[in-house]
Amino acid sequence: MFDASTPATCPIHAPADHPSFPPEKVGILLTNLGTPDNTDYWSMRRYLGEFLSDRRVIDYSPWLWQPLLQLIILTKRPFSSGAAYRTIWNEEADESPLMTITKDQTHKITDSMQARYGDQVMVDFCMRYGNPSTKSKVEAMIAAGCRKILFFPLYPQYAGPTVATANDQFFRILMAAKWQPAARTVAPYFDHPLYIDALAQSVERGYAAAAKTPDLLVCSYHGVPQRYLMEGDPYHCQCQKTTRLLKERLGWNDSQIITTFQSKFGPEDWLQPYTVKEVARLAEEEGKTNIAVIAPAFSADCIETLEEINEEIKESFEEGGGEHFTYIPCLNDDAPHIKALSAVIEENLRGWLD
Repeated sequence: MFDASTPATCPIHAPADHPSFPPEKVGILLTNLGTPDNTDYWSMRRYLGEFLSDRRVIDYSPWLWQPLLQLIILTKRPFSSGAAYRTIWNEEADESPLMTITKDQTHKITDSMQARYGDQVMVDFCMRYGNPSTKSKVEAMIAAGCRKILFFPLYPQYAGPTVATANDQFFRILMAAKWQPAARTVAPYFDHPLYIDALAQSVERGYAAAAKTPDLLVCSYHGVPQRYLMEGDPYHCQCQKTTRLLKERLGWNDSQIITTFQSKFGPEDWLQPYTVKEVARLAEEEGKTNIAVIAPAFSADCIETLEEINEEIKESFEEGGGEHFTYIPCLNDDAPHIKALSAVIEENLRGWLD
């Protein structure tokens, strides 16, 4: 038992030379995919090398994959990826938009949690790839007296290459801890009423601001290989349910909203329809020349939304004959999103803090 009346203290009845410890707290550690430190070749290579070496992301045999990755992909792709990042880079803060937005989210969630729990909690964020690393932030929380840590991957839907790999890294760090804190991970919140309501409000705002009301809303989720579904990954089903719940919350019918998948990588089939092809087909074959696109799988705008959707996918739509393309931003640090994330956190802290 620790006396928490002073910033650092010893266990009651401990000898005078016993090490002191900070007061106990509950850590709330948010995590997202990650970002390169800069857009130059070596920064991009380090980031891509870590990301594409993750067996949750690319599960091919390392004997086959690593030579291809190290000798071919990482000699070329850092240039093209760096160029893509430069088109969206936050020059003022000298960081990616994902980093800027995640900092903003963390500040607002900190305010929400401290208003609810006071100094009993410590809120911070980390990245699965790049900086700040999961290791650095978990170790900092333990050093600050967090004897319990709630680890929150900021992905509404579960997928092996997102939620699972973030949790893997968290537990790897705990494996090396001399004194492990109690730990919880947050389950996917793809059907949480406040998350669905935040999505719906963003759609309503986007439609109200559009010069012309869109004919169709395309819900574009990040893709995974098709075989993941057959191997038991629930991601596809959770995406479909998010779209259905959003449709119901908006009071729409099936003709007003569809689900697609983006960011295909490699030769095998991924979840379909592919966003980049589907938006062109909608314009060419169905005459849907006025669409809106939203990315419900991303909690913050990033390279996959700001560059891929708002540039590559938009270009494909316009080449197919599309006329009006509306991108509805991610929920980012919008008040309804912070309210939803805070509610999810509070639900997961039950029994620890009430």
